Amino acid sequence: MKALGADEFYTNPVLLGDHPDPSIIRVGNDFWATSTSSEWGPQFLLQHSTDLVNWEIAGVVFPHRPAWAVGNFWAPEISEYKGRYQVYYVGRKRGGPLSVAVAVADEPGGPYTDMGPLVAQDDGSIDPAPATDENGNRYLIWKEDGNSRNAPTPIWAQPLNEDGTKLIGQPTELIRNDEAWEGGVVEGPFILRRGDWFYLFYSGNGCCGTHCHYALGVARSHKLLGPWQKDPANPILAANTAWECPGHGSVVMDQRGRYWFLYHAYSVAGSIFTGREGMLDEVKFGADDWPMINDGTGPSVRTISPFGIAQQTNRSVFMDDFSENKLRLGWQWPQDREPSYRLEKDHLLLHNNSGDTNLLAAVLARPVTGADYVATTLVENRDLKPGSMAGLWAYGDSKNSMGLVVSENKIFAWRQDKGTWHQLASPQTISQSRIYLRLVTHHGFDFQLSTSEDGKTWKNIAGTSDTKDLPPWDRSVRVALTAGGATNAVGEFESFSLVPLAASN
Repeated sequence: MKALGADEFYTNPVLLGDHPDPSIIRVGNDFWATSTSSEWGPQFLLQHSTDLVNWEIAGVVFPHRPAWAVGNFWAPEISEYKGRYQVYYVGRKRGGPLSVAVAVADEPGGPYTDMGPLVAQDDGSIDPAPATDENGNRYLIWKEDGNSRNAPTPIWAQPLNEDGTKLIGQPTELIRNDEAWEGGVVEGPFILRRGDWFYLFYSGNGCCGTHCHYALGVARSHKLLGPWQKDPANPILAANTAWECPGHGSVVMDQRGRYWFLYHAYSVAGSIFTGREGMLDEVKFGADDWPMINDGTGPSVRTISPFGIAQQTNRSVFMDDFSENKLRLGWQWPQDREPSYRLEKDHLLLHNNSGDTNLLAAVLARPVTGADYVATTLVENRDLKPGSMAGLWAYGDSKNSMGLVVSENKIFAWRQDKGTWHQLASPQTISQSRIYLRLVTHHGFDFQLSTSEDGKTWKNIAGTSDTKDLPPWDRSVRVALTAGGATNAVGEFESFSLVPLAASN
């Protein structure tokens, strides 16, 4: 029993798994957040919370990919202005550069209408965030992606029109990378106004992968367009023994006037394989009016809950028996290959509608939420069409993956490295009408593949395989259900689960 007056605590991350570049707003007593979806659809999950530490998926900004863009769906910034809601985001123009665009809605949970690109510089334009100046004028803040061409990376501000959907006037440079810790990059801007000061939170150095050195800095000014002074104590948030490469987030003020920073970081234990996870820490201001986060000791591990509400304990467990009339929120697919599927008689039927005979022609996936986990699915074998392959995979991208497939009463174990396929074991003959496939993962990169007739006794198909090169530079591993091998392939699945390794024992 909880003692009277005792504090409740939460543990970072508050958004488990791959949630890069998160942004947040408060609407009354509710909080709404979204984050980068990169090369996965649907674009930009919308998450809802009433206490900042317990979050649930409430929808998406785009159920289907915006027509103007072909990928690189990064850095969505959710905001409110004059009673309407905007999500400023990044996409790559078809045949063109990285661009900043905007979608609008009447409610934070949508539905959102895409208004298309606002700015697309030759070097690329990314990491948008809106801000209102000291005179009440609305601006768009963004980064020019000069580092893509070994050039400096200015952060710009330019006025927006009345509804926030077009740029007007001329851009003004606010800051650029000119300090040693920033390396080749300043990016991920977010502007907070507090008292007489504007605070520009920004990130510097390499964001992603095993050699990242990301950290958070801050600058301040009495006017939005400057001049800006960088904090002599920068970076104000950097790596510690538990979390590395923290940065790129936004600040929200709660009902009690406290400031909270939602940002991303890599777990030292989970490394890049779990992805950049959503972190929460309070922002406090010293007597000198400079902000501090966790007393300068890096991301917190466990700290007092903002509203005295405990964090859920089962948030990393996902199970789906496909008994609902639509897929549960949180399933993803490669953004350029949206699959066809249907739910029928408590089964998921995944169709290859691409015309491709690749093993991974149709993909539905879930992000992992830790470095040690067990993924299991029950696959129907008897009704597979000739040549069809239904499988369970550890999926980095279309050229890097490892998994099991069922095809014509046989089980195959495959691995793909940079588009080259390797068979991991001799095909195993099965006689059952359905078969369990399982993927057990340690440390995020050691995988074991096995099968079972009853879901209790397991037969190892492929021993431990080191897949440290599996995830792309900016994304984590997903666990995927797949259908392929034939142009009309249909994979039929009865259940799916993704649970932490300890919880499966």
